[in-house]
Amino acid sequence: MITREEALELLNRHVKNEKMIFHCLASEAVMRGLARQLGQDEEKWGLAGLLHDLDVEVTHAESKIHGTQTEVLLKDFDVDEDVLDAIRMHNECSSGKERSTLFQHALAAGETITGLIFATTYVYPEKNLSVVKAKSVVKRMKEKAFAASVKRENILECEQIGIPIDEFAAIAIRSMLPIAGEIGL
Repeated sequence: MITREEALELLNRHVKNEKMIFHCLASEAVMRGLARQLGQDEEKWGLAGLLHDLDVEVTHAESKIHGTQTEVLLKDFDVDEDVLDAIRMHNECSSGKERSTLFQHALAAGETITGLIFATTYVYPEKNLSVVKAKSVVKRMKEKAFAASVKRENILECEQIGIPIDEFAAIAIRSMLPIAGEIGL
C-alpha cells in the first residue's frame, strides 16, 4: 500500500493551498482517531483522510467532479479499493450514489467536522485548539450562519457510525490536538 510519506509528497505536489493541506492533515488525524475508536485499520483510514481532497485544485473543487480525479492521480500507487471508494464517496454529488458503508460515513463526517473545529478555534481570543471544547463545537453546529459552508448533515453522519455528536466532536478535537501546531491551531 502507498506509504504515508508518498501520500504526503503527492498531496504537496497537487495541493498548493496551505489551508487545504492543513484540512487534509486534520482529516487524517480525525480518521485515525475514528479508526481507533471503531476498531478499524488506522493506516487505511488515515490515508483516506489525508488524500480525500487530492484532486481539489485539479477539479477547482467543482462539486460534480471533485473526488473523481483522485483515482487518476493515484493510478501508479497501490491504494486499496475501499480507500478509493471512501474518497470518491466523500463527495456524493460527483458519485451519483449515497454513502452506505462505515468507512464512507466516517470520512464524510470526519473530514467535514474539521472545518467546524477550525472555525470555532478562530473565534476564540487565543485562536488555540487546546481551549476548544466539544460542547462549543456542537453549539456552533446549531448556528447556521456560523461557518455556513460546513455541511452539518455530513457531520451528523457520525450517528450512522454509532457515535453521538458530542462524543464525535470530542474524538475529533482530541485527534487534532497532537498536530495543532503543524496545522496552525
